[in-house]
Amino acid sequence: MTLRVMRASALALLLAACSQGVVPQAIEPTDTTTCSLDDMLLADFPGPKGEILYEQGAPDFFCDTVEMIAAYLQPEQQRRVAAIYTQDMGQAAWDKPRGHWIDAKSAFYVVGSRKTGSMGPTLGTFLRESDAQAFAQENGGRVLRFDQITLDMVSLDGGVVKDGKM
Repeated sequence: MTLRVMRASALALLLAACSQGVVPQAIEPTDTTTCSLDDMLLADFPGPKGEILYEQGAPDFFCDTVEMIAAYLQPEQQRRVAAIYTQDMGQAAWDKPRGHWIDAKSAFYVVGSRKTGSMGPTLGTFLRESDAQAFAQENGGRVLRFDQITLDMVSLDGGVVKDGKM
């Protein structure tokens, strides 16, 4: 299935769900799904993915949770969000995550771990706090809730802007 067909199908499902007041379900990306920010293939990278489903228009897919949350928190983001999803890394394989989609706003996030995603450091995401705590103990980092994550924590500048040695 091409990305264009997938997005058109997703849009039709979203419109139907939103018109009935139903929260749309997560959409499983295919091997050809690309990131809405940089067109990188989601399947090519480790770590949890993300998606934002809007009340109108095509969904956005992200190859990294940092990108997903940064896009969501941007002040210029004015589209009405129907749902935001990430993957439960307590169930999905880090190197090739598939399925196990959870509501991103109710997830537990591990910030500052040694595990990486598509763009380097990323946020591990978990359905259960106990899984997040175990991951943080093994890989470093601290556990936060969605509403505790700030735009500064998910900066997409790759650290270049803050690197005083350059």
